[in-house]
Amino acid sequence: MPGGGQEPGSYYVGVDVGTGSVRAALVDQRGVLLAFADQPINQWEPQFNHHEQSSEDIWAACGVVTKNLRETCWDKAGHFFDLPDFLSWKATGVTARHEGFQRSLCSLVCKWTYSAEKGWDDSFWKLIGLEDFVADNYSKIGNQVLPPGASLGNGLTPEAARDLGLPAGIAVAASLIDAHAGGLGVIGADVRGHGLACEGQPVTSRLAVICGTSSCHMGISKDPIFVPGVWGPYFSAMVPGFWLNEGGQSVTGKLIDHVVQGHAAFPELQAKATARCQSVYAYLNSHLDLIKKARPVGFLTVDLHVWPDFHGNRSPLADLTLKGMVTGLKLSQDLDDLAILYLATVQAIAFGTRLIIEALEAAGHSLSTLFLCGGLSKNPLFVQMHADITGMPVVLSQEVESVLVGAAILGACASGDFASVQEAMSRMSKVGKVVFPRLEDKRYYDKKYQVFLKLVEHQKEYAAIMKGD
Repeated sequence: MPGGGQEPGSYYVGVDVGTGSVRAALVDQRGVLLAFADQPINQWEPQFNHHEQSSEDIWAACGVVTKNLRETCWDKAGHFFDLPDFLSWKATGVTARHEGFQRSLCSLVCKWTYSAEKGWDDSFWKLIGLEDFVADNYSKIGNQVLPPGASLGNGLTPEAARDLGLPAGIAVAASLIDAHAGGLGVIGADVRGHGLACEGQPVTSRLAVICGTSSCHMGISKDPIFVPGVWGPYFSAMVPGFWLNEGGQSVTGKLIDHVVQGHAAFPELQAKATARCQSVYAYLNSHLDLIKKARPVGFLTVDLHVWPDFHGNRSPLADLTLKGMVTGLKLSQDLDDLAILYLATVQAIAFGTRLIIEALEAAGHSLSTLFLCGGLSKNPLFVQMHADITGMPVVLSQEVESVLVGAAILGACASGDFASVQEAMSRMSKVGKVVFPRLEDKRYYDKKYQVFLKLVEHQKEYAAIMKGD
C-alpha cells in the first residue's frame, strides 16, 4: 500500500554499487523514479597506490539504502492487510492508528503466521527484517483478532452505508478467505434422508472441496492433525472451535481449459457447441456419451493417462518442480481424441483428490463424504468422476454460489440471529443433489490409480537420471 499519493501497483528497486557509494532508487512501472537513497562505501589505502574495499561493507551499505527506501514508500503506509480484512476495515472504519484495527483469525492464521493460541511471534518479524510491525502494539498489522462470524466494531459506518446502499450500523462479520467461505457454506448441511454415511456422524467426517481455477480441500477435526504436504492445522480458521487442514491442487479448472483450448480440434468443438447453444464442456460431455458404446464413459481412457501437475504439486507432495505428463497419445487429432483427453484430465484431477484424501486419512482424519462447490461442481462429468474415483458420495449444495452462502452465514452470526456458526451452517446450508459412486467400476479406477502413482514415480526417476553424472 504505497504512500505519497501513488496508485497501487508494482514497484522496483534498482541498486548501483559505485566506487565511492551505493545508490538505490524506487522506480514504478512507467520508469519514474519515486525515491532515492545513497550510502558511502569505506575505502582503505594501506600503502601508496593500493586501494581496498570490503565486500561485507558494500553489502551492509546495500542494506542501508534499501531500508531507507522502504522507510520513504514503507513508513507512510498506515496498515497492512489482505483483501478480506481490508473490506471489513472499509466497512466498519478504524478510530485511531495506535488503537489498531480488527482482523479475521482466518486470514492471519492461514497467511500471516499468527497463532490462535500464542498470537504474534515477534521473533519471526525480527528475523525477516520487519520488526517495525511489532511497534505500537502491532498497530500496522492488527492487534484485535476475532473468529469468523464475530461482529466487528459498531457495524457499518455511515460512509460505508452510503457507498453500499445499506442502513448504517448493521452488523459486519469477521471475514473468511473465499475458499474457506465456500467450505463453510456446504460442509454443515443437514443431510437427513439422503442415505449418506455422514448422517448422524460428526461434521469431521465431511470433506469440502472448493473447485474452480484451482481447488481447495477443507477437512476439520476436534484435535490438531498434522498432515505432510497439507497446510495446517489451523485453529478456528473456518469453523470456530475446529482445527482446519487445507489441501489443494494448484490448477484444476485452468488445466482443463489449457488442455481443451490448446487441442487442434478446439475450433471444431467451439463451432459445434455454438451451433447447439451449449458450452464447450456440455458438448464434450454429450460427445463422450455418443462414443462410449456399451461401456461406461470412464473406460474410454483405458490407454490414456494424465498426471495433472502442469504447474507443480501443492498437496500432498508439495513439489513445485513437478510437471504434467500424458501417456497414450495417438497421431490423430480429431474431436474424439480431444474429448477423451478432456476426460482423462478430469479423471487425473479426481485422482489428485483421492491422493489428498489418502494423506488426510493416513494422518488421522476419518472421511466418508465429499461436499463440492465452485465452478467445476456445475460440470456433471467432473462430479461423477470424483465420486467414482474416490469411492465416496458427492453432495452438491442447493445453492450453487456456496461461497456467498458461507459469507452470508458469517453475517447471520454477527447479527445475533444464530447462537453459533455451527447452528447457522445447519440451518442455511441445503443439500441440492447427491451423486453416488458407481461401485461396479471400482476395479477399473483402482488400476488407473496405480498407473497415476507410477507416472509421478517415473517422473522423479527421469529427473534423477538427468541430474546424475
